[in-house]
Amino acid sequence: MKKLIISLCVSCSGLLFSQVAVNASPESNNRWTFGGGIGFGFGSNNYFNLSAAPRVGYRLTDDLEGGVLGSVSWQKSNAYSSTMFGVGPFLNYYIARTFFVSANYQHYFINYKDKFYDFKTNADEDALYLGGGYMQRIGNNSYLQLGLMYNVLWKENSSIFSSGLVPNIGFVVGL
Repeated sequence: MKKLIISLCVSCSGLLFSQVAVNASPESNNRWTFGGGIGFGFGSNNYFNLSAAPRVGYRLTDDLEGGVLGSVSWQKSNAYSSTMFGVGPFLNYYIARTFFVSANYQHYFINYKDKFYDFKTNADEDALYLGGGYMQRIGNNSYLQLGLMYNVLWKENSSIFSSGLVPNIGFVVGL
């Protein structure tokens, strides 16, 4: 399993970096952007999480980008298993190609199964993330984005998420 996950991460990284245009002038690039992120985690009680979040954007101006992003997450442990899909629009404003301010809305569809109580449920939840972060150039028109977002619709006692604060790491090609 460990070899599969490492192979998957290396392959995805190669695909992301293979999109970097070498010696391309910004004037010759179109206005479309592509990117996203992948993630995985391990924990106690055989906890495992695998997630992917692709995005497609369009540069409305040199510093303003809008688009659509999606997400899929699969989690399992000794106690439960869960699958979650999300989709929604985003808007990013770039400051000197070093920092960004971001807003994105996600509508999540969740399938949850508790293994101890034999309980299953399907639910959905809305999230409006506001935040920003830092960008590091990794190619002519490619960037690594490190940020922090907060879900302003998060409610402590009724949300499926444990917190409204979400750190994120992703890539964008085409800026």
